[in-house]
Amino acid sequence: MRNTVYLDALRKREETLSVLKGQRFEQIIQEAKRNWIEYTPQRQDVVIAGIDSSYNSTKFQGLELWVVTAVSIKSDGSIIKELYNQGLGTPNPDLAVQASKMEIDACVASIEKAHLVAIDGSLYSQFLTRQSSLIAMLNSTIKKKNNVLFVSKTSVTRNEFSSLGSLAGDIFYYNHANKKPGFSKIFVDKDLGPGKVISSVYARLRDSTPLIKIELLGSDHNESEIKLLLDRLYKNSVSGYPYALKLAHNNCKITNADLARLVSLYGLGNETGSREVLE
Repeated sequence: MRNTVYLDALRKREETLSVLKGQRFEQIIQEAKRNWIEYTPQRQDVVIAGIDSSYNSTKFQGLELWVVTAVSIKSDGSIIKELYNQGLGTPNPDLAVQASKMEIDACVASIEKAHLVAIDGSLYSQFLTRQSSLIAMLNSTIKKKNNVLFVSKTSVTRNEFSSLGSLAGDIFYYNHANKKPGFSKIFVDKDLGPGKVISSVYARLRDSTPLIKIELLGSDHNESEIKLLLDRLYKNSVSGYPYALKLAHNNCKITNADLARLVSLYGLGNETGSREVLE
């Protein structure tokens, strides 16, 4: 069956790709090029804190073994804040909400200890899926020092080129438009309402490295501020990605192997039906 699927894909390759790179593809690419501001970041010696969270769970016999973690860590590997929770049963609140709250707590602990606090992910996911109390807490935390930004390696938002008939996310077209370091013109999205305004740019710290998306709260941001952000991110970056965020991801990630180890520590491996936990 798989071989048949592969052969069919080969036959339909050009037809399938033509959907993505349709008639308006070049028009969008030209617009992306016009939006791009070439800028080579200047190395700045600053302290950057990277924040990330992780959660995972497995179910068996009506029970759920779950773990949620978050960490704030500097580029030199020193930990600012570690948070975690785990349990057996139904998590309350749900794991995504717990992880979001931990990220905010880690941010609160970090804004006075770093020049820049980079949170992995998107402000959109915070505003669209989180409780109003968490959103208010996040906003007040960010406004204390105005040194918090959200950074992601992938993005599915289609805000900038949808009027031109774009099919892929904006990041796809910027990736095809230019390989030079720099950033896109600031895009301000006010569609989510008061207190949820997001300013964003796509940026490249080094020549021919992958793009990152940077999101900031509010609309009062300018190109000089973006250049300063890139200067601060540039020194401690690996392959164009902030090293502190890479460390944060590696420190908090909860894998299936970690869950299996917890199964063993709790002695659940001796329970009838425990194979479900490990599979």
